[in-house]
Amino acid sequence: MNIPSFDDALAARERITPWIHRTPVFTSSFMNELTGAQLFFKCENFQKAGAFKARGACNAVFGLPEDKLEKGVATHSSGNHALCLSYAAGRRGIPCYVVMPRTAPQAKKDAVRGYGGIITECEPSTSSREEVFARVQAETGAEFVHPYNDPRVIAGQATCSMELIEQVEGLDAVVAPIGGGGMVSGTCLTLSNLAPEVKIYAAEPEQADDAARSFRAGHIIADDAPQTVADGLKVPLKDLTWHFVRNFVTDIHTASEQEIMDAMRLIWQRMKIVMEPSSAVPLAVILRNRDVFAGKRVGVIITGGNVDLDRLPWQKA
Repeated sequence: MNIPSFDDALAARERITPWIHRTPVFTSSFMNELTGAQLFFKCENFQKAGAFKARGACNAVFGLPEDKLEKGVATHSSGNHALCLSYAAGRRGIPCYVVMPRTAPQAKKDAVRGYGGIITECEPSTSSREEVFARVQAETGAEFVHPYNDPRVIAGQATCSMELIEQVEGLDAVVAPIGGGGMVSGTCLTLSNLAPEVKIYAAEPEQADDAARSFRAGHIIADDAPQTVADGLKVPLKDLTWHFVRNFVTDIHTASEQEIMDAMRLIWQRMKIVMEPSSAVPLAVILRNRDVFAGKRVGVIITGGNVDLDRLPWQKA
């Protein structure tokens, strides 16, 4: 297992700086009063390609040696990693092959194609995704850049929390959504080295709570095809991300589907931030567990803003 080091994260920051945004941190007195905490929202919805995953994707793509460029890169993803890898590959002028569930939001599929990604669709399950991807990779010979279980990707994601602790002093905790665990792992990599006193909490949908169950059980529990409005959080932990979760995460809390949708709507209404359901899970968790966060200075990572505006979760079908 090739665990990324903090030196890898520092190298990633230098490598990707020309290709990403240093995203802003927003605050809201309304949200502070509602939760009893001081919340600092790190807005990765304003990142290149609309999601934090641009960091890891750019680190992987711009770190590729010349002899790997011709055949390009390939991945499987429900959306954000797919479009971020397509963005990075396009900037380096190499092909990008993407396997996406047929149920992935149309807005994300359109964005992938807009960045030049070549999509092959699969069924909405981990087993189908991996089976179809194996075929695509065999046909193309492209370099596999895993959405999260890749040391290059984790090192890139670590740059988000590097910025956050420079922008906000004296944090007590950071809360980030967890699916496969790439963002949480990057957060662990940074904070364990630069600010080990800051507690790291992961936020997960109740209907896709395999990371929470893994955390309690002490080993990875993987669900094949969970159903949740938070489409970016349906994938299971893998060995690299489990290493960080097991060793550095303080706790994993969950939120219901309704709580996630309510939190998303609240941020849209009060903070005027366009963000996707997966990004609302941290606020939903903070609202459900006010006693854990009350009186604390809490970083909240809004991971992305690639939402289908024609199918908002609170709209009636």
